[in-house]
Amino acid sequence: MRSLVTVFAYQYFFVVYFRPTTTCLSSFNRMQTTHPTLIPPRHSRAEDIRATLEAEIEAGVLCPGAPLDERELAQRFGVSRTPVREALQQLAAHELVSIAPRQGAAVARLSVGKVRAMLEYVGELESLAARLAARRGDEALHAALDAGLSLGRRVAAAPGAVGYATANAAFHEAIYQGCCNEILAGHIRAARRCLQRYRMRDFATGQQVAKSLEEHQRIADAIRAGDEQQAAAAMTLHVPAGTTGFAEFLATVPAHFFDGGHAAVS
Repeated sequence: MRSLVTVFAYQYFFVVYFRPTTTCLSSFNRMQTTHPTLIPPRHSRAEDIRATLEAEIEAGVLCPGAPLDERELAQRFGVSRTPVREALQQLAAHELVSIAPRQGAAVARLSVGKVRAMLEYVGELESLAARLAARRGDEALHAALDAGLSLGRRVAAAPGAVGYATANAAFHEAIYQGCCNEILAGHIRAARRCLQRYRMRDFATGQQVAKSLEEHQRIADAIRAGDEQQAAAAMTLHVPAGTTGFAEFLATVPAHFFDGGHAAVS
């Protein structure tokens, strides 16, 4: 009898104190509604503006030294000046924009020395990528290189060779993927984006386009042959980082794009 009473007592205790009451379930549902932790946060207007301006700077739509007026940008994006200011500060943190007291913001200008250093850096990385592509090349890479060369020739044959920059990027991208080293490829892509606004006139003349095509053919031939040394050497000559190549490159860039103008660099 005592055992039976004890059992009933424990059952009563459990039902009263441990059952999920309606109040508890309601509280839990409210918590899930007010704290949707699984839903990613929306981008702010400042981030949207920053992304748009960053893309325009990297593409050369906004050239180095171009002023960035807060009032005009606010009207363009249909916002107050606060998110514009936040976006410009974010770009300044990544050295894409310079902000000077009482002068406002402008697209950052690099010195000639820094541009040359970046080209040397890209040249070494691209040379390594070509070497690895020659070592690891397969039929897929060779087909991608052939496709890039064919696209380049078709574009070069058109009046003004409009779109050759896109064909050039496709050829280089085939090598980045073919090197089978995503870390290396990521560094090259990031560096090329930083330099792009200084390379808008790389293919302004038919002579520049023809020279690029010839160099692409030599690089592709070396990679297809599995000649690592020749592939690396051909890519090194292709990137305008050497003395002669850099001087030719410098002549295509307006002096006001640089911080300090066309200062002499040894």
